[in-house]
Amino acid sequence: MTDVEKRLEGYQRLIAIARDLASTLDLDVLLNRIIHAATDISEAEAASILLYDDAARQLNFQVATNLDLQTMRGLIVPLDGSIAGWIVTNRKPVRIANAHQDIRFYQKVEQVTRFTTESMLGIPLITKDKIVGVLEVINKHEGMFTEADEDLLLVLGAQAAVAIENTRLFQQSDLIAEFVHELRTPLASIGTATYLLLRPEMAWEQREQMIHNIHGETLRLNTLASTFLDLARLESGRVQFHLTKFDLSPLLEECVQVMQSRAAEEQITLTVEVPAGFPPVEADRDKLKQVVLNLVSNAIKYNCPKGSVSISAAPEGEFWILSVCDTGLGIPEKSLPHLFEKFYRVSAYEGKAPGTGLGLSICKQIVSGHGGSIEVKSRPGEGTTFTVHLPKGV
Repeated sequence: MTDVEKRLEGYQRLIAIARDLASTLDLDVLLNRIIHAATDISEAEAASILLYDDAARQLNFQVATNLDLQTMRGLIVPLDGSIAGWIVTNRKPVRIANAHQDIRFYQKVEQVTRFTTESMLGIPLITKDKIVGVLEVINKHEGMFTEADEDLLLVLGAQAAVAIENTRLFQQSDLIAEFVHELRTPLASIGTATYLLLRPEMAWEQREQMIHNIHGETLRLNTLASTFLDLARLESGRVQFHLTKFDLSPLLEECVQVMQSRAAEEQITLTVEVPAGFPPVEADRDKLKQVVLNLVSNAIKYNCPKGSVSISAAPEGEFWILSVCDTGLGIPEKSLPHLFEKFYRVSAYEGKAPGTGLGLSICKQIVSGHGGSIEVKSRPGEGTTFTVHLPKGV
């Protein structure tokens, strides 16, 4: 096949790829489609996308093919001292026959992935004169990357940049709209309380109650803002996961100690069950602790007086599972599919306990970032069990 024929075939494939990219507004799905399309049209061994953070002036490693790299999401690649950084700064593509002979090559990514980079082709992702990130393809199957490969990847990059920016704008507008909606209730309460405080006929006892209401709603707003930012960072891929190996039992015991006083108020028993000899797990310890605390907190909130919450772990093939089981109110079947949606709260229990409706969304993002999954089983009046599946090694 001649070079002209190869280009023509590549452009025909790009038409089909453009339709595929336009069919989703899920950022993770979109990025994966882009990198697989890039390896396909360039006949490369692997591809990756680094998204540019303009405020921090740095690149965040986001996704790669043929490697289980969910936990690398958020790995920072500097503008200075990296090929991707040079591409962003100069807004030009780069073709390299031997990456290790290039002084701009940033070796940390290779050290973390244990994936050897030989030849490389990288192009800037630009839309409306805004740099979105960098698309790289690595290790041409036969020979070196050519000018034809570069031309095809530039066309794909132009399509990809528009699709990424559109998806981000959609997610941001959707998230902001939900956030503003959630702000209305506490702001309305604060507004009413301050209006009443200005009335001269208000007795001191009433004023004191209004002050307590304002304080409570202010704390609620602060919690809502903090959890909203946590979720926004996780969804944008700007959170880096720091993997370490550690024993699970001490982590679970720490979580029990943190939640013990709240459980005691409702006379709820907390127990931990980890089999003897359970091997060390590999995960981001702080983020896994955040997941456990959130699940245990919910199990206490929606439990029955003198109930129980059990936290257990067990091996399951290539995964290990963490379960949080309670003897509480249970969840109606119609609510189960929506539990991990942002701001969703089970209407039947909305007045029982305060919350932001973001905790389970954050849990799902953290678990997904580890290459795992989370599921729930529940029946009204019979309690609820959340089960987290995480890979044994990353």
